[in-house]
Amino acid sequence: MTVIQLLYSIIIGIIQGVSEWLPISSKTQILVSSQYLFGLTYPQAYTLGLFMEIGTLAAAIIYFRKDLLKLVQVLAGSKDQMKRKLFIYLLIVTAITAVIAAPLYLIADSIKGIAVGVPMLIIGLVLIGDAVLIRYSRKSLAKGVTARKLENLTIKDYIIVGITQGISALPGVSRSGITTSAMLLLGIEPDEAFRLSFTAGIFAALGAFGLTLVASESNVSASVAAIGGVTGLVAAIITSFIISIFLIDFLIKFAGKQKITYLTAALGAIAIASGVIYLALGL
Repeated sequence: MTVIQLLYSIIIGIIQGVSEWLPISSKTQILVSSQYLFGLTYPQAYTLGLFMEIGTLAAAIIYFRKDLLKLVQVLAGSKDQMKRKLFIYLLIVTAITAVIAAPLYLIADSIKGIAVGVPMLIIGLVLIGDAVLIRYSRKSLAKGVTARKLENLTIKDYIIVGITQGISALPGVSRSGITTSAMLLLGIEPDEAFRLSFTAGIFAALGAFGLTLVASESNVSASVAAIGGVTGLVAAIITSFIISIFLIDFLIKFAGKQKITYLTAALGAIAIASGVIYLALGL
């Protein structure tokens, strides 16, 4: 492993550690940056983007440990209604997510031989769509929609959240952005929406990691080799974990501010411009 590979691995870890907690699609940021830094193919970079969630997943488990403890207490026989409500919410959302996300992942992972500019254009358009959705959902809530919490949600709400989270398996779609926006449109209180989104995201990340190992072994091997083998992968994962531990609370609060829509739209515009340049150069 070279010094440059180690440096690039750390950069990838920083990008993952920051972007995971913002509605800008962390896997997309990893997809784009790893293609530039390591020369990965589109499917290899997409696989790395999902695989890199290990570090931020560990940070999420620590940050949301109180909610996860409630699930353990339910499994141990707790009759507390709110704890059981959270358990049922996560169970249904995770099941729906798996049904939607697995085939979408396999489709995205199988894309080969496509010009780099095409997925860049698609990713850019989706990011701008994310920004519009986030802005619209927050305006709807500001117009007097009654704020709801977990205790007010129904099975229908769980299914909607599960579907939107499943759709986030597609490149360019921010998991936290689309699920939080869906919950805001459902009238859920912003802080509650973020908590429920990221708690459900823990199980979505576990599923994505497992599916990546099973369905994309060759892409995993190629991407790990490109970033310097196991040493490079570990460096990237540890870096993303450290960044997440120190910044997760700040980043989640920042994601709740209006400025995040401009950041998401700007990244979308950059992706579109890059896609146009790539296509113009015949790449």
